[in-house]
Amino acid sequence: MAPSRQSQAPPYAKDERVLCFHGDLMYEAKIMEVVVKPGQKPEDAQYRIHYRGWKASWDDWVSQDRIRKFTDDNKQLASQLQAQSRMRNPGPKGGKKGVKTNGSEMSSARGSEERAAGSSSFGRGPRRGRDYELENEDAFHARPSIKLIIPDILKAMLVDDWENVTKNNQLVPLPHPHPVSKILEDYAAYEVPKRAAGSSHVDILEETLAGLKEYFDKSLGRILLYRFERAQYADIYKKWMSEDPEYQGKTASDSYGPEHLMRLLVSLPELIAQTNMDQQSVNRLREELVKFCTWLSKNTEKYFVSHYESPTQDYIQKAKD
Repeated sequence: MAPSRQSQAPPYAKDERVLCFHGDLMYEAKIMEVVVKPGQKPEDAQYRIHYRGWKASWDDWVSQDRIRKFTDDNKQLASQLQAQSRMRNPGPKGGKKGVKTNGSEMSSARGSEERAAGSSSFGRGPRRGRDYELENEDAFHARPSIKLIIPDILKAMLVDDWENVTKNNQLVPLPHPHPVSKILEDYAAYEVPKRAAGSSHVDILEETLAGLKEYFDKSLGRILLYRFERAQYADIYKKWMSEDPEYQGKTASDSYGPEHLMRLLVSLPELIAQTNMDQQSVNRLREELVKFCTWLSKNTEKYFVSHYESPTQDYIQKAKD
């Protein structure tokens, strides 16, 4: 059930023409619906967005932080982001498949049209975004990069995951029996005792895991789903927004598991390239992530599901429309 409406006006209005972030890029969109949960402030409203030129199956519920006013300045920003994306991924038009991103070759395993929906190689969007020149190119290339080594067993899990969803039309069961939040807690319980109490090494670990959880919560609906999974996400999102005590207050990290977490990990190199982190911080982050991936690779049987579920024919048809 969608959040109930409030009388006080949110920052954006129904039918307003806006720009909306989808992954790293912004696209022209229209606000189809504005809703607010009971007791929330107008600025906490949720907006149902329809991207111009896209099927309704791509409509998305987003918060205020993903929306920008349809102004000349913001249109210019959207165009710059498009140009930067093309600079990062040069090649023939439409050649998204097989792109090797800035750090992990496995991110190319999600080079299908579903994965491209939220990645920096997202090639479809407002045509006007291709009309501007790239600005601050030197500053862009000076951004820190991270090369994340993924254990072979996790690479294999990613490939199997891709085939199960995109080829076999199957889904990871939700809510996941081993959600991301529990995995991160288990890893902290394993790793913290190995470090000196109160040391900076413990602080760095805690900051890394907290950041990983926050990144996952914010990016799941934007860049970590295949197209076939979006209807499933819409269903569980409604449950998060409902008054059901079983789901109230839950987030993506409480419902999704390591299959989707791995998709985030292989996308982190390109995400971190968009931040202002210095190289020393990036190096520390890489060390922590490598340790985490190594630990997770030794516990795949415990945390990854052994069987994906087969949805109904009605769901399959809905996902393809």
